[in-house]
Amino acid sequence: MKILASIAVVILLICGGALWFLAGGSLNELVKTQIETVGQQITEQKVTVNKVDIQLTQGAGSILGVNLPNPADYKLPNAFSLGEITLDINLESLTEEPIIIDAIIIKKPEAFVEITSAGNANIQDLIETIEGNLPQSSAGDSAPSSQADEPKISVSQITLANTSLLLDLTALGNKQHQLTLPDINLANIGGSEGLPASQLGSVIAKEALSAIWQQAKKEQKEQLKQQAKDKLKEKAKKKLSELFNKS
Repeated sequence: MKILASIAVVILLICGGALWFLAGGSLNELVKTQIETVGQQITEQKVTVNKVDIQLTQGAGSILGVNLPNPADYKLPNAFSLGEITLDINLESLTEEPIIIDAIIIKKPEAFVEITSAGNANIQDLIETIEGNLPQSSAGDSAPSSQADEPKISVSQITLANTSLLLDLTALGNKQHQLTLPDINLANIGGSEGLPASQLGSVIAKEALSAIWQQAKKEQKEQLKQQAKDKLKEKAKKKLSELFNKS
């Protein structure tokens, strides 16, 4: 693979977009635009990015301040906020296929999970939207011809470090809960054959949100269980008080 194509592949990984050529302008600004464009396509929300800093010669890059807004039916402004994403690119693999990304580290992401009175959840809605916008080839079908020509990319390790979770259960008669999740580790995204560059960002987003959603559901169950216990205790105290007053 020629070096220009290799550079394009690395950028494709970062932005998760379709194939495009490096033709003038600011590379970082171009990548920033692509992240926002593709992010909006797969989530149907206006994704924003503060800054992109790519150092291709060092096999490294960082993406700063990525925000994923909530769907319209929810009151919190964001569903997910990423302070900093760093990439460790395997330079030796740039002449092979799949291109290998050794690690993607997402530092101190913030997740805002909101549950409605009907039991719906913003994160779950976003996961379903992403799944609906993923190409069918990601589910095992044959890839469209436009994707068949794309280079494949595989990510060895993704770490969401110190994820801050705000779980809003106020609609269920509870309250907001703030906690820090254990590190979430995702491995072997794309497998040994890799994924087309235009699919990779969508799959990573889906897997990351799914992992956070599993943690949020576990916490929700514990908090609602405690809420039920507290109500039973309060009811028992009230009953005892009534009995004592009668006597």
